Amino acid sequence: MIVKHLADLVGTEDEVKGQTWESRRFLLKKDGVGFSLHDTLIKAGTTTTMWYKNHIEAVYCVQGEGEVETLDDGTVYPIKNGTLYTLNGHERHQLRAKTDMRMVCVFNPPCTGRETHDKDGAYPLLDDEKATV
Repeated sequence: MIVKHLADLVGTEDEVKGQTWESRRFLLKKDGVGFSLHDTLIKAGTTTTMWYKNHIEAVYCVQGEGEVETLDDGTVYPIKNGTLYTLNGHERHQLRAKTDMRMVCVFNPPCTGRETHDKDGAYPLLDDEKATV
């Protein structure tokens, strides 16, 4: 059994920050459960362009308001507390936060914990949980 508390992740290597987001990574590849689970904060007024070419991501909004746009077809989906979206087609997308947003994100295959978005907005596939990008 794995038991973790958010307070145990803040300020450790399991808390990763980007310009528009902060991600606290509860479950990672090293945990051996087949997916990773992240508690992610998206900053109000920001736009983040992403394209998870290597991962399927499911995102559940537990706080805040914004929208996600699929860039290939321009479809915009509103997001608020209680909304789930899944990028099961590896869609290029933009996440726009109207307010601070808190998202629970699941990635398959699991992230190692050290990934950051590359120039395409993607996470690379890392084999070693100690690898950095």
